[in-house]
Amino acid sequence: MIRGRAWTFGNNVDTDQIIPAKYAIYSLDEKKLGEHAMEGVPGNEDGWSKKISAGDILVAGSNFGCGSSREIAPVAIRGAGVSVVVADSFARIFFRNSINLGFPILQSPQAAEAIKEGDELEIDLDEGVIRNFTQGDEYRCDAFPPFMNELIKMGGLVPWVRERLKERAQASA
Repeated sequence: MIRGRAWTFGNNVDTDQIIPAKYAIYSLDEKKLGEHAMEGVPGNEDGWSKKISAGDILVAGSNFGCGSSREIAPVAIRGAGVSVVVADSFARIFFRNSINLGFPILQSPQAAEAIKEGDELEIDLDEGVIRNFTQGDEYRCDAFPPFMNELIKMGGLVPWVRERLKERAQASA
């Protein structure tokens, strides 16, 4: 279960807005990138990440994460303290990068439209349920299949592969 405050963004937030390129070349450190997350979105130049509490939830419109295939975009959001992104829809490359990095994202057009900034949310990733305690609403979305949930829980594709290789080595020993 994930619980946090909602931070809302509109449609077509691209990876250059999520983490401007000028920060990507200086560091791959998750926390450092997180300090500059969302600075490319107009109105957030003064450090959106300073307002985030660990576990907060980013809610966005359609086509979130469009633009370049910058893998560090979900890393920067996570580094800011965001626990999950809920959006109307995601750019495919952002979706894939997020899952590969073990960062949970949920697609829910109803939730993305209804949730207001500051709403208190609770998300059950296993069931695909988003509860809005502020408004007293509940939204459903497709839960990830077990394999993708396992990837997220293990921290992404690389830790998942390492574990499988370790199991294989132990089985053949």
